[in-house]
Amino acid sequence: MADSNITDRNRILEEFFRLTSFDAESFHERMIAEYVKEKLRSLGLRVEEDRAAERLAALHPGSSETASNIYAFLKGTKPGEPILFSSHLDTVSPGIGKKAILHEDGTITSDGMSVLGADDVSGLVSILEALTVIRETGAEHPDIEILITVAEEPYCEGSRFIEYKRLKAKSGYVLDLDGPVARAAVAAPSIISLKIGIEGRASHAGFAPELGVNALSIATDALSKIRVGRVGSDLTLNFGTIHGGSGRNIVPQTVEIEGEIRSRDHEKALKTAQETRKEFERAAESMGGKISFSVTEHIRGYAVSPESDVVRRFRAVAKEQMPKQKPEWITTYGGSDANRLNEHGIETIVLACGMERCHSTEEFTTIMALEQSARLTLGLMLYDATDYQTK
Repeated sequence: MADSNITDRNRILEEFFRLTSFDAESFHERMIAEYVKEKLRSLGLRVEEDRAAERLAALHPGSSETASNIYAFLKGTKPGEPILFSSHLDTVSPGIGKKAILHEDGTITSDGMSVLGADDVSGLVSILEALTVIRETGAEHPDIEILITVAEEPYCEGSRFIEYKRLKAKSGYVLDLDGPVARAAVAAPSIISLKIGIEGRASHAGFAPELGVNALSIATDALSKIRVGRVGSDLTLNFGTIHGGSGRNIVPQTVEIEGEIRSRDHEKALKTAQETRKEFERAAESMGGKISFSVTEHIRGYAVSPESDVVRRFRAVAKEQMPKQKPEWITTYGGSDANRLNEHGIETIVLACGMERCHSTEEFTTIMALEQSARLTLGLMLYDATDYQTK
């Protein structure tokens, strides 16, 4: 069996600090993208890009510093099905001026003024370190495909434009999950957003309130009839923002509400959206108003069997790499680029890769977790089923 315990701690740390130093909030990933492309080329991979940058710039004005999705290919040195590994370039806000700090106990944090960026630099570092070891040792491997996406944080916008004709792999791993490194997400939800516009009629609230149609009253009537929160064992519904009105002495003519539905059952999510629409239509009709209602399907849910080949490979390598830590697979209510890959026939699970308290200024990782993630990634790249069948 190939030795996958030969990663370099100092090199991992150096790469982590270098990558987190880039300002790479969503739609502003160009500088880090250029660095990663050059790094992949230096490791002997063929590197390509798609047209995501121009498409994202057209959809999101002010995103001129965005980049395109990156595809990299390493020709195999032994027979076997190609395998895909993926992570993303962007960070959430606040992600400008990040400063990573290494503490004596091996923990790495930001200075508290921004996120650390371990989401998803830890995934990038794991992939780059594994490829570096392969380059140095000449370890035999099947065809390896790398997909590095942009604008993942805002509902996986960048991966909308993946060009699947470039990819041959039918299974893969997205390195983009928090928690212990031996954890994998094998199921994730559809995410659907709702935007509801309510129109009533304005009138002076002091002189002639009876002439108005209160859009806010329509909204509250509808919302009072709708269950929110964890609606069922596999469904959540939330209304997160509400805007409207023109003055405290004016009956509000317009109100806009935005919400979100998550469920691993895509049809159930769509049905809930339609039921929500009917409730708002009922309330508006009863009070003499009207509504507009838009539904945006961001990503589609998936569930990968724990007995699938992609999970079996993860389980075998995780046991080999971390014998004291039992591999676990979970259902997550967060989305990732794995949603899109599964939708397009690439059976994919999401791996924890050394990130904790993501999307906050308390985000952190550890040297041990980064090393474990790199070794696990290397093991997955070098995996040969016959090696594990003899154990």
